[in-house]
Amino acid sequence: MTGQRGDEPGPYSGLFGGVPDSYGYREVAAPKQVTVAAVVSAGLGAMCLLLAGLALTSAGGQISQVLTGSRGNTPVAVAAALVCAVIYLVPAFYIRKRYGWARYMLIAVAAMGIAGGLMALPASLLGLAIHATLLTLMLQRPTKLWFHHH
Repeated sequence: MTGQRGDEPGPYSGLFGGVPDSYGYREVAAPKQVTVAAVVSAGLGAMCLLLAGLALTSAGGQISQVLTGSRGNTPVAVAAALVCAVIYLVPAFYIRKRYGWARYMLIAVAAMGIAGGLMALPASLLGLAIHATLLTLMLQRPTKLWFHHH
């Protein structure tokens, strides 16, 4: 047994003594579309958290004006930004763990982002592009196959 390497016969080699191969199960890495969507969604969630934090500063009145139409609605603006953060961060964390509901949640969020972006044109071109990208990533074949072969 001295000088034994992994490729030489040993006590765990052979048909019945070998290390099991998990019965053919292999964890398949997430397709790049899922990884990119998770990163984009996490980034959007982080920006929502930043917005909520900024709304608690002296800029709160201006942020409240933009989000709610009234300078005195800072608590509502903070709550809206925190809800936004949850809507982006929750699927960002769970989509890479292969939870199908996280994919559907991102599809819904992207669709709502596209609808909102279309209503706010031309000021919303960047948001429209980001949400269209998220939707495209979630609907591509590698993403669908990865979620359906679980």
